[in-house]
Amino acid sequence: MSRAQEHPTPDPAALSLTLRSDCGSCFGLCCVALPFAASADFAVDKEAGRPCRNLQTDFRCGIHTDLRQRGFSGCTVFDCFGAGQKISQVTFGGQDWRQAPGTAREMFDAFPVMRQLHELLWYLAEALTLPGARPVHAGLRRALAATECLTEGTAQELIALDVPAHRGEVNALLLRTSELVRARVPGKKKDRRGADLIGARLKGADLRGANLRGACLIAADLKGADLRSADLIGADLRDADLTAADLTDSIFLTQSQLNAARGDAATKVPGGLSRPGHW
Repeated sequence: MSRAQEHPTPDPAALSLTLRSDCGSCFGLCCVALPFAASADFAVDKEAGRPCRNLQTDFRCGIHTDLRQRGFSGCTVFDCFGAGQKISQVTFGGQDWRQAPGTAREMFDAFPVMRQLHELLWYLAEALTLPGARPVHAGLRRALAATECLTEGTAQELIALDVPAHRGEVNALLLRTSELVRARVPGKKKDRRGADLIGARLKGADLRGANLRGACLIAADLKGADLRSADLIGADLRDADLTAADLTDSIFLTQSQLNAARGDAATKVPGGLSRPGHW
């Protein structure tokens, strides 16, 4: 029997708690392993594997409370889905890259792989909470167990993992989940999957049950839009105006997407996600 077959299916509710970033248990991996380029999101260029100039010796950010004001808004919308602490405390057993420089390369290479796996776990755990997806719950549970098993591999196993292949298998289940859930919404649903909607005027739009997977909604006007039960997986919501929009029961929406958008006290967000502090 394979390790994946032996691995028990995690409880989605309990698992979701481990998929939230705990920077205090991480070795600043997103501040070191990942590259960024000088832009509206980042004040400077930084290559992969080089610590950000704002990273302190205790692995905390020296300008955490002023990131947006200092030109690092990109940091405020990044979410590792708990991959940072998993790599730091589990994969490498609490041994950090400063005390053991020989681990740095593998740690930095394994981190983005773990991040992708944890993102898939987030979507799978959410899918298992959706009553409309009950016909595929068995497949979702198997995929959840298999993905969780992959996260427990060694750094070498993570680096060698064919993530696109595994993501493709999981995505087929997530697509079916989306179809089943959105089919319960009455009427004709809009299909704008992968659409270029940059700056689109969608104020008050009826997008209930819409397919917005991978849609580019940068700076779109979604004030007062009805996005209930809409599939928002991978949608780019940077600077999208969600003032008074209804995102109740929207599916596959993440905290980082909300953080990248604009909204207000009247914006309705799904349970399990928090209203961004800058709204």
